[in-house]
Amino acid sequence: MASFSRLQKIALLSLGAVGGSFAYYQIGKLENKYDVKNSWTTNYTPSVKWDKNWDHREPESIVKPPKSDKPEDDNRYNEQIEKSKSKAVRHLFLIRHGQYNLEGATDKERILTELGRQQADLTGKRLALLDIKWDLLVRSTMTRAQETAKIIAKHLPSDIEVKDCQLIEEGAPIPPEPPVGHWRPEPKQFFQDSARIEAAFRRYFHRAPPDQTQDSYTLLVCHANVIRFFVCKALQFPPEGWLRISLNHGSITWVSILPSGNVVLRSLSETGHMDPKYITSR
Repeated sequence: MASFSRLQKIALLSLGAVGGSFAYYQIGKLENKYDVKNSWTTNYTPSVKWDKNWDHREPESIVKPPKSDKPEDDNRYNEQIEKSKSKAVRHLFLIRHGQYNLEGATDKERILTELGRQQADLTGKRLALLDIKWDLLVRSTMTRAQETAKIIAKHLPSDIEVKDCQLIEEGAPIPPEPPVGHWRPEPKQFFQDSARIEAAFRRYFHRAPPDQTQDSYTLLVCHANVIRFFVCKALQFPPEGWLRISLNHGSITWVSILPSGNVVLRSLSETGHMDPKYITSR
């Protein structure tokens, strides 16, 4: 049986003394050196694995495999894989509308408050300072989002493409977990809204097409429930946790979709461009 060196014996005794602490060390002799590892790096298995083909644009899922083992077929397959790969980053800036009149009985009456207009103006100024060449501004068709987008657009180049989209209107994306006592939409509302908001996610969240060679920057001016659901879906977090996220009015949430299909959340509900007196969430 292999004998332990003096250092190994001391290490083993030390491990026994600190059992139950945050980390332990695995010490083994390797080429006359001792390999030390933190506990979480040994025999670690992730609880959930990243779905690389979440947007169904992974090259291997698009290109048909070679029909034979011939070198020319393999070469043709590899060339097609390379052509199908994304080459640019898609940046999505999700902007929540400003504070609005909660007493309005209809959507047309739920206009921005004076504070809401100030929030939208400050957000527009912040976006302008980023000095980004914006490719597209997408607006929810609801009144408060339309107003917010128009105020923001005053600070952006006049040639930016603007589109209206009903898919990103506010709604109930999925029953939240845990449930919230004061907010319980009818099951019918979840049934209707979830399909629409899911369709919006599929429209805007995907890696860049292969023919896109430059990074793109898209603004989506919409609503808290929609943005929170988008963030959970994009990061492959449990979507029913969307209501655990809080978003400020006029806030900026920045998501980047890399050519590999990996997703990066660069900011969430950013309102650092506002003085505290302007910051609200409800």
